[in-house]
Amino acid sequence: MSEVLFKRVDYTVSKLLEDIELGNIGLPDIQRPFVWNTTKVRDLFDSMYRGFPIGYLLFWENGLPGEHRLIGLDGKQKAPTLLIVDGQQRLTSLYAVMRGVPVVDRNFRPFRIRLAFNPFERRFEVTNSAIERDPSWLPDISVLWQPTTSLLTFVNKFIEQLAKRRPLSDHEREQVYQAIDHLVDLRKYPLTALEVSSSVTEEQVAEIFVRINSRGTPLNQADFILTLMSVFWDDGRKQLEDFCRAAQTPLADKKPSPYNPYFQPVPDQLLRVGVALAFRRARLEHVYSLLRGKDLQTGEFSTQRRDEQFDILRRAQAEVLDLSNWHEFLKVLQRAGYTHPSLFTSETAILYTYALWLIGKCDFHVDPFELREVMAQWFFMASLTGRYSGSPETRMEQDLALLRGLSTADQFVRAWQAEIAAVLTRDYWEVTLPNELATASALSTGQSAFYAALCLLDAPVLYSQMTVKELLNPSVHAPKSALERHHIFPRGYLKRIGIEDSHDINQVANYTLAEWKDNVDMNDRAPSEYAPALEGRFAPAQLARMYELHGLPEQWYRMPYQDFLAERRKRMAAIIQRGFQHLQKGSSSGDSR
Repeated sequence: MSEVLFKRVDYTVSKLLEDIELGNIGLPDIQRPFVWNTTKVRDLFDSMYRGFPIGYLLFWENGLPGEHRLIGLDGKQKAPTLLIVDGQQRLTSLYAVMRGVPVVDRNFRPFRIRLAFNPFERRFEVTNSAIERDPSWLPDISVLWQPTTSLLTFVNKFIEQLAKRRPLSDHEREQVYQAIDHLVDLRKYPLTALEVSSSVTEEQVAEIFVRINSRGTPLNQADFILTLMSVFWDDGRKQLEDFCRAAQTPLADKKPSPYNPYFQPVPDQLLRVGVALAFRRARLEHVYSLLRGKDLQTGEFSTQRRDEQFDILRRAQAEVLDLSNWHEFLKVLQRAGYTHPSLFTSETAILYTYALWLIGKCDFHVDPFELREVMAQWFFMASLTGRYSGSPETRMEQDLALLRGLSTADQFVRAWQAEIAAVLTRDYWEVTLPNELATASALSTGQSAFYAALCLLDAPVLYSQMTVKELLNPSVHAPKSALERHHIFPRGYLKRIGIEDSHDINQVANYTLAEWKDNVDMNDRAPSEYAPALEGRFAPAQLARMYELHGLPEQWYRMPYQDFLAERRKRMAAIIQRGFQHLQKGSSSGDSR
């Protein structure tokens, strides 16, 4: 028999909540986003009330028992000896309801989880206005576990209020006492925790989690590191979360904030940026071990080693969350032509480009102008090719390896330029990209790059005097999304000529950007009907440039549909290449052709 890696420990709900308050169990700050909906909390309490099991808890020893210091929630007396791996939402639900404390939702808005209980039906519900008006319900069961609540007085008052509405029999009164008494006794509800040894690796813990809890989302390394930050650097995790919360909406007083119209990160994303800057790593498993203070050779833990690694992460995270750095980096995305959030097909590409930009700024001291230019080219290439799709950590590890042995700003820049040239070859532009454009995907990297190229080339919107860059300005709030794609060969027209497959109709090459009125006017008419009338708005030279930039041959609307798609794919690929070459030149004057 293999060595048992865990021990089984029995708790009561009351003991668990007490250990959380003392700090023995590391439940992350109650003000972190609560991801369950309130009906799941209701069902949790209903199961407990009925005596049903609610599953095991999974804890992990932190490897440093006996260490004392104040962290996290007010009133904690020691560093947790147990980290919660599975059961955080259940424990947060129990803690929030039984202690009557608020939680925050995904958008960081505070709210109380208010559960109601009907002692006659022995039924739980999420409190609503109808329940509030119904005297047969306890509208907020949290009061039952408050230290100031006298249970006898509370129940007598409840019965008294109910009796004003209708007479109660002795049996009904006894029923109320028993039902509420049973509810209060949920503090004695038994729970079993599996406490995994500190010698177990995070990979083994993740596998244990998956095997005993198939309903849950598989754990990732960022989950482990964020939990570890809750224990040993709670301020650091709070800084990440405060930054992400502030990035959601602009401040009313217009003070500097991380808010922007392009990208609103979440904590584990920015953690990855900090890790890449601090340790030049994308894979987090070894970083987790380092932050635990573990010697990767001997397997021993050291508080000194742990503190040293957290100091490195602390310095890196300060750069990641620096508002000047953040907003200066966002200019990289704009410079690359990605001027609207709908153009981003990979948030990972944004994050890893930010990490590389920070490395260039902080470690190689690259000239700010030159750094913006080379990172804009890198982001364009990475977004177009889906570089960080599939196995992003592996790909980023390989990219970080390109920096080994480099020490100067010039070497940093040349390394990325060489890699870009190795990826965007002549074969890529002329063969690979046209083939990749043969897709109906709404998240086509090629389509986004095409619109970005149109922004870089200062192209007009098709059949409009407005430029694509103006149309995609995220600061302009239109009644519809700015990225309003329109079928060049309308859906209804294609169906009338026998093309009914959505994959054929929704080809990337059959889309363009259009202004709202044009989009409505085109309706389902044949292109040969609507296009000549729109052409009359423009001088021949204007029209020729417009068609060239939008990848449309002259008299395109008279072409058979499949021939049109094949020809436009080649032309779109050529315009994407042209936009990228324009970006490489470092010109900001627009394309005058």
